Amino acid sequence: MLKFLQNKKTRSDFLTYALVILAFIVASFLKDAGMIPRMIAGQLVPICAYIVMAISLNLVVGVAGDLSLGHAGFMSVGAYSGIVAAMSLAEAIPNDTVRLVIALIVGAACAALAGFLIGIPVLRLSGDYLAIVTLAFGEIIKEVVTCLIVGVDERGLHVLFNLTGKLTVDNLGLSETGVAIIKGAQGASGTDMISTFFAGFVLVMVALVIVLNLVRSRTGRAILAVRDNRIAAESVGISTTKYRMIAFVVSAALAGAAGALFGNSFSQLSATKFDFNMSILILVFVVLGGLGNMRGSIIAATILTILPEALRQFSDYRMLVYAIVLILVMIGTNNDSLKNLVARVFPKRKTSEEEVSADA
Repeated sequence: MLKFLQNKKTRSDFLTYALVILAFIVASFLKDAGMIPRMIAGQLVPICAYIVMAISLNLVVGVAGDLSLGHAGFMSVGAYSGIVAAMSLAEAIPNDTVRLVIALIVGAACAALAGFLIGIPVLRLSGDYLAIVTLAFGEIIKEVVTCLIVGVDERGLHVLFNLTGKLTVDNLGLSETGVAIIKGAQGASGTDMISTFFAGFVLVMVALVIVLNLVRSRTGRAILAVRDNRIAAESVGISTTKYRMIAFVVSAALAGAAGALFGNSFSQLSATKFDFNMSILILVFVVLGGLGNMRGSIIAATILTILPEALRQFSDYRMLVYAIVLILVMIGTNNDSLKNLVARVFPKRKTSEEEVSADA
C-alpha cells in the first residue's frame, strides 16, 4: 500500500477524494446545524450536478482536447429520461432511493447512447468545426425535448412528439389515474423531488473515480497521445476515432447522470434551462479550474455557483463583483500572468551593482 501511494499521481488522486469527503462532511454538519443560509442550502444538490458536469466536460476538453459546446444537451437527455424513469416507477417502487438510483442509471444510459450517435459524425471533425457542430446538436436536442409529451398510466408509457405544435396532453389518451410527466414546451411538472445531497456526493465520487482511473489507464494514455499529436498517435497504430469516442461517450454518460440528479431535485423543469448558456457556464467551470485539473473543476463549480447566491443581497453590484472574481481566478490559474501582475504592482528594487551595470 505504501509503495502504491509513492506514485505522485496516485497521491494527488487520493488527496482529491479526501478533500471531497471532507467538504461533504463539513457541509452536512453546517446544514444540520442550520448554519448555512436556506438559499445556499437549496443549491447543494445542483452544485453536485454542476461538479459532475464540469468533471465530465473536462474529460473531453482538458484530457481529449476536443472543444464541445453542446454538453447541456446530454444533461437534458439525462434529466428528462431520469424524471420519466422515476415518475413511472412511483407506484411499483415506493422507495425514493432505489428510484433515484434507477433514474441515474437510465439517465446515464440514454445520454451515452445520444453521445455515441452524435459522436459518429461529430468526431470526424476537429477544432472550431467540432465546436460549432456540437453547439448545433445541443440546440437540436433541446428542441426535440421541447416537442416531447410523455405520460404514464396502468397501461404503461404514452409518448408523443408534438412536431406541429397542435398536440396536447389530452392527445396522450391517459386514463383517469394517469399522470402527465412531460408537457411539451412547459417541461416536466409535478416531479417528486427525490434527489438528496448524499446522492449528489456519491455521484461526484463515482464520477471522480471513473475519470481519474480512465486518465491513468492505458486507454487514458492513448487519449492523451491523440490529444498531443494525432498524426504521431496514428503512426503507432492508435485509433484516434476510437479513443476520442470513448472519452466523448463516457463524458456524455456522466452528464446524463448529473442531469438525472439535477432534474429530480426540482418539482418543475423546463427545457429552456439546458440552453447554450448552460453549456458555456459548464465550460467556464472547466477553463477557470484548469484544463485537465479535476480538482480545479470541483472548486470552480462550487465557488461560481454559490457566489451569485451569496451576493444576491448586493443586487446592484452582484454581477460586477462576480466579473471581478472571474478575472482574478483566471489570472490566478495562470502562473505567468500572476507573476507579471505582482512584478508590475510591486516592482523589484535594483541593487547598487545592477544600477552601475545598467548605467554602463
